[in-house]
Amino acid sequence: MVPLSVLDLSPILEGSDAAQSFRNTLDLAQAAERLGFQRFWLAEHHNMPGVASAATAVVIGHVAGGTSTIRVGAGGIMLPNHAPLVIAEQFGTLAALYPGRIDLGVGRAPGTDQVTARALRRTLAGDVDRFPQDVVELMTYFREAQPNQLVRAVPGAGLDVPVWILGSSLFGAQLAAALGLPYAFASHFAPQQMEEAVAVYRQRFEPSEHLAKPHIMLALNVVAAETDDQAQRLFTSLQQAFLNLRFGKPSPLPPPVDDMAERFAQFGVDPSRMEALAKAVVGGPDTVRRGLDEFVRRYQPDEVMVTAQIYDHAARIRSFEILADARDQLAKAA
Repeated sequence: MVPLSVLDLSPILEGSDAAQSFRNTLDLAQAAERLGFQRFWLAEHHNMPGVASAATAVVIGHVAGGTSTIRVGAGGIMLPNHAPLVIAEQFGTLAALYPGRIDLGVGRAPGTDQVTARALRRTLAGDVDRFPQDVVELMTYFREAQPNQLVRAVPGAGLDVPVWILGSSLFGAQLAAALGLPYAFASHFAPQQMEEAVAVYRQRFEPSEHLAKPHIMLALNVVAAETDDQAQRLFTSLQQAFLNLRFGKPSPLPPPVDDMAERFAQFGVDPSRMEALAKAVVGGPDTVRRGLDEFVRRYQPDEVMVTAQIYDHAARIRSFEILADARDQLAKAA
């Protein structure tokens, strides 16, 4: 069985606040560490009422400080929003504080709308077209400082901060392959080009000082509960959140509902056409075990990063416990 990791958006629940989200995030990370998950990543989003991890490096420090062995990182930092030197300093600081445990995944999307992107950057000079150059610049700051080097990342230079390319299209796959970097695909919300992106990455991969052979991680929504019906009900929180976002009304994560069909009808949406969630694994222990096994066998990832937007925190922890048990059963059967 391939390693499993956790992607967290530090969701802000309807009726709650960011402070509670951060407490929940740390509790989930501690549970993930106890359950043997490999990584715990947080994602950068802005102007999103349901996402508390906008200051991603700060939250990573919070999680790393409350855990001891699990790798903690960004899935990811939206690099066009930042100067590469600033990110190098932030993650150099994290790597100095928590050596051997920090990952840096970078993406080229803004993680927000264009108005907010402009507010973040003040100008749009750091646009997505410079993403490849920004990635290369970022990585140079993690190399050992050279004599007469005018600009250094302090801390950062000479520290071990693995850089991953994140993507939801062929662009990221091509860049990761060209640079010889590990690649993480956002199949938890954009699975349409997953198979093609994986194929492009593996076919075009160029070995580098960072990586000798392709290494791909696929993201997957998994909602597990004691029964299929219970899991399907928990899943309605994410379905509602996607509907709200799709129609321009992002919201805190709503509580589950008994009749999701009614919500789809209100929005005039055919649930079978919600391609963003097409790869989700939702169900009781047996369903989750079969779904995870099928996903891994079919797409052959080197790692799977699981996310679970579940309103009830205890139910969310339980979902990852069921998933860890499914992983262990599959590993024994292999």
